[in-house]
Amino acid sequence: MSIFNTYSLFKVITSFALAFILSACGGSGEFAPQVTGVKVQSAQYGKAATIYIGGKDLRSSFNVDTAGACTNPIFASNSNTDTLVLNCVVSKVGDFAMVVKTAEGVAIYSTTLSIPMPQVALITGKGSIMVELDPTLAPLSTNNFLSYVSKGFYRGTLFHRVIPNFVVQGGGYTTGMVKKTDQSAPIALESNKGLSNLRGSLAMARTNLPNSATSEFYINLADNLSLDYKNAANPGYAVFGKVVQGLDVVNAIAAEPTGLVAGFSDVPLSEIALSLALQTK
Repeated sequence: MSIFNTYSLFKVITSFALAFILSACGGSGEFAPQVTGVKVQSAQYGKAATIYIGGKDLRSSFNVDTAGACTNPIFASNSNTDTLVLNCVVSKVGDFAMVVKTAEGVAIYSTTLSIPMPQVALITGKGSIMVELDPTLAPLSTNNFLSYVSKGFYRGTLFHRVIPNFVVQGGGYTTGMVKKTDQSAPIALESNKGLSNLRGSLAMARTNLPNSATSEFYINLADNLSLDYKNAANPGYAVFGKVVQGLDVVNAIAAEPTGLVAGFSDVPLSEIALSLALQTK
């Protein structure tokens, strides 16, 4: 065999071997993307979540499907081929599937994420009260309350109405029974959702008009079933959560002597202020 023919044969064999190697790697010189794990750094209902997706040869063209449980998903600018940093807004609670798909829609990884019911700590001069909200049955009331919490509206407001064996109410007045301004628009009444005004439950206060609740809320000191929805003519009051810790603090507030202050009745004679309302879950 001539030198020329030997060299030509070597080129053919080399080309074939190279083509085989490239084919094994995906045919285009790129490795097939692989997700090896997902880590949730932070995920609270109603807030932006940060989720790390680890693996090999990851692409920012991936799609992440959560069936609407985490909306507006976008990969952060610090993402790379080993770690994609996903930001999205949590809009549901409980367990939901998260599926990572290629730009062509091929699922390459799936896992289940768990979002707890939102909880808010109410820090008062009597101690701390932890309330848990129910965005599944009362989304309007829950989102309304969390909106006030997130913008710090409740800081310095009073528990301004206390009636033993009935309710303690707060969220609308400051020192001297001065009405706090800058409330958001009133929300629709969610009283017919299956939640009841039982002892320790959290509900929205309102005027005589059904769709008038803004920032004020109350905690039931007894099973006040008379406040539940009866019919359209007697729509009741919307429960949207419950006390999960600190019911003794609620009882301490309820034990405070009350009287007439600035023309308002049932006002604690020693002011009981909310120093902080903070979403903890």
